[in-house]
Amino acid sequence: MIKLAIVILNWNGKEYLTRFLPSVLKNSPVYARVIVADNGSKDGSISMLENHFPEVWVIDLGKNYGYTGGYNRALEQIDAEFFVLLNSDMEVSPGWINPLMELMDGDDSVAACQPKIMSWHQRDEFEYAGASGGFIDYLGYPFCRGRIFEHLEKDTGQYEDVMEVFWATGACLFVRAKDFRDAGALDEEFFAHMEEIDLAWRFKRMGKKVYCCPKSIVYHVGGGTLPKNNPRKTYLNFRNNMFLLARNLPARTFYPVFLQRLLLDNLAATRFLLNGQYKDFVAVEKAIFSVVARLRAKRKQGKALPYRKVYPVYKKSIVRAYFLGGLKQFSSLKSKYFRSY
Repeated sequence: MIKLAIVILNWNGKEYLTRFLPSVLKNSPVYARVIVADNGSKDGSISMLENHFPEVWVIDLGKNYGYTGGYNRALEQIDAEFFVLLNSDMEVSPGWINPLMELMDGDDSVAACQPKIMSWHQRDEFEYAGASGGFIDYLGYPFCRGRIFEHLEKDTGQYEDVMEVFWATGACLFVRAKDFRDAGALDEEFFAHMEEIDLAWRFKRMGKKVYCCPKSIVYHVGGGTLPKNNPRKTYLNFRNNMFLLARNLPARTFYPVFLQRLLLDNLAATRFLLNGQYKDFVAVEKAIFSVVARLRAKRKQGKALPYRKVYPVYKKSIVRAYFLGGLKQFSSLKSKYFRSY
């Protein structure tokens, strides 16, 4: 059995692999194995790996299964104690693995964790996908230490403490293999986006914890597959956010939240329309219809694990705090409002 499998899921990312794979290989301990799982790339990624990185184990999946399906199929083939799900557009730093492995080896209640995610372009700024650990509010809107909606903070050492978070980013996710399998792996209906939040929620329903360890630092390019203004990404974000609520909340909590989210998501769609973003408007409305059509199935799927209180959830509205209250920094949110849910 491998102690640690560093698994990079690739889809037409030859340029990213060429640029960033050397840093992963250079900064990986002897007990780790670097693996690239290829989602049916057409850009010559596999031949490049075979010619220039023969030490890398390549798993050819044959077609694009998305983030969720690709990782599920790859991890089924790997016998390891721990996995790192690592984006191809990630530059790692020396010693990045040690703090995270020490955390997980020292506490078997920790199912997953992440390093501090910094921007590759602006190296003193947190990166959108994860920053210094992920949270949600009671309506399911995700945000991070260092990033609320589109506002990214400069890193001045304000979020250096190792702490329990609600979710850890799928861009660089350390996960205990047994817990991953016991939780039921990634939900393939998500395809991509917010699947790691759903997985983290299921870990918590198993009584496990999720952490951020900022002692480890990586640098993420971000937006390598779908840019932020892509209607497909808009659709997946809105649909999947509602899916994770439908799957993980008990009925008495879900339905009041669902009604509020229908109102807020339709307001978001209207905002897109007024800003001339017609394709994004259509994407949100399609997402709402998709959720309504699949609601019963997702609710049924969520019963595979017992419902239980999970921690930490922001019990106020992050939408209200950001758009009406003008709160742009995580440190402005009062700690007393982070409770079990």
